[in-house]
Amino acid sequence: MDKLKMQTANKADENFKKLAELFPNAVTETIDENGEVVRAIDKDVLMQEINTRVVDGNEERYQFTWPDKKKSVLLANAPINKTLRPCREESVDFDNTENLYIEGDNLEVLKLLQETYLGKIKMIYIDPPYNTGNDFVYEDDFAQSTEEYLANSGQFDDEGNRLVKNLDSNGRFHTDWLNMIYPRLKLAKDLLSDDGVIFISIDDNEVDNLRKVCTEVFGASNFVGCFLWRKKSTSTNVANALVSPQTDYQLCYAKKLSPASLNRRITTTEDRTYPYTDEFGKYRTAIIEKKDSGTYTRSTMKFPILGQLPREGKRWQIGEKTARDYEAKNLFVIDNGIIKLKIYEKDDKATFSANPTLLLDCGSSDSAAKETNIGLFNQSELFTNPKPTELLKHLIKISTSQNAYILDFFSGSATTAHAVMQLNAEDSANRKFIMVQVPEKTDEKSEAYKAGYQNICEIGKERIRRAGAKIKDESPLTTQNLDTGFRVLKCDSSNMKDVYYNPSEYNQSLFASLEDNIKEDRTPEDLLFQVMLDLGVLLSSKIEETVIDGKKVFDVADGFLIACFDENVTDETITAIAKQKPYYFVMRDSSMANDSVATNFEQIFATYSPDTVRKVL
Repeated sequence: MDKLKMQTANKADENFKKLAELFPNAVTETIDENGEVVRAIDKDVLMQEINTRVVDGNEERYQFTWPDKKKSVLLANAPINKTLRPCREESVDFDNTENLYIEGDNLEVLKLLQETYLGKIKMIYIDPPYNTGNDFVYEDDFAQSTEEYLANSGQFDDEGNRLVKNLDSNGRFHTDWLNMIYPRLKLAKDLLSDDGVIFISIDDNEVDNLRKVCTEVFGASNFVGCFLWRKKSTSTNVANALVSPQTDYQLCYAKKLSPASLNRRITTTEDRTYPYTDEFGKYRTAIIEKKDSGTYTRSTMKFPILGQLPREGKRWQIGEKTARDYEAKNLFVIDNGIIKLKIYEKDDKATFSANPTLLLDCGSSDSAAKETNIGLFNQSELFTNPKPTELLKHLIKISTSQNAYILDFFSGSATTAHAVMQLNAEDSANRKFIMVQVPEKTDEKSEAYKAGYQNICEIGKERIRRAGAKIKDESPLTTQNLDTGFRVLKCDSSNMKDVYYNPSEYNQSLFASLEDNIKEDRTPEDLLFQVMLDLGVLLSSKIEETVIDGKKVFDVADGFLIACFDENVTDETITAIAKQKPYYFVMRDSSMANDSVATNFEQIFATYSPDTVRKVL
């Protein structure tokens, strides 16, 4: 049996393998600063292969860079020894829901999701800190050396903080923000499906830098558009300000831009009225002129219809052959001197058009605050500056379909989860949400703290509970099967013990503690979810517990994965599991009752299920 690696992948290793597959002749070795032989890429060979110029050294060139950018790349690629632990008591409908709420640093969580959700997310929406001088940013400590960072990656500081206020007086004001967002976007890109898109809310402070970062991460050719959301309907007087911003930006990039990246707007016949009637039925009229771009000559698009040429500066939208056919069928009318085409209800068809980038009817900051604070919590200032569900519903609607996965790794008040449930209730779809939020503590002077919420995650989870209940209460007949539940998972240290000790630390009691490589406080369900992460099994998969010969056995995704972490597992249990023919079977290395069971293990599976992949912890 193979041992599970139980840690995230090294992205640098993966990138090296990809490059080596494309250009094997560029793979070489060199000596590092410690005198060790290490792998390398010969840049001169690579330059010849790609037939362009590789810029090196201090040569002037067009680029977008900032202090510690190289370290932020390392941060995205470095592996971590972490896991996600399930929390049933804070979940809703844990056994049946397909939604996830994950507590933890989103950089770590994005790394943990790489194996399981690689290429599966159709839409990502994030509302990161706006970098106004008062917002918090995630502190990824670049003051440490690379070795120090890798040694304690993912750890909180001595006071338990991972967030710092990025004051505009800070000399690294833009640098810290860029170093925070860059590695997270690099990881997020890999999670998107080929037709997936990401929307990022931002204001004037960092929109220029964010677009440059996104262009570098996703590519200029994958820029979809910059949507402009009107967050305020009136201007606000701000001290010393010359203008009053009323809009925010929603930057949109695709993984691989294609017609499937966004759903085009659909106008159906149900959306139209037919005010006129003749002997052939009800009809509407449509203008067949458009602005003359100069592309077409007068002889092709400026011919007479009903003896009348297009108006000055206009041309027809149809060719002459089609126009003569319509004339013969009496489908033209003259309305106030303008030629129009009659379109009968019986012949009308749905039309598709591009999405506008100006978002005027998608709620406002005021409506969002009322919706969240007053409408759900009956509090006036529980959460500041939430986004309205109308905005999120619109973005989700234009970018997803029936069974899409939607990720928000700055989930805040969980507006995205609320919007997913509401939209599913309206169009009977089965979109699934994955919310990620660091458990940022609430200020002791805040209304949230006074209401009993110790951190933002507690508010977000409670919002989902209340929003789900409200949606079902408002439409009980049509929302019976609506998924308003969520599995709570919390980012924590690995379930595996640290087995690396200095020789001076070894004693007799230590040897006894190392008989088992699993931490004492971890449950079988904790182990199961780390195995699911390691094997790429969806964290929302159905999990059934059974007892075989007195041992607890987990059946995940209808037999795709079967796991048993109990002690003293016998031949009878192994045989019963093998007969179910799972794709994967996982158990603890120390679980077998005796040497006889270990000897018989491979033979049992060879007899009943030779194709099962067997793994041990």
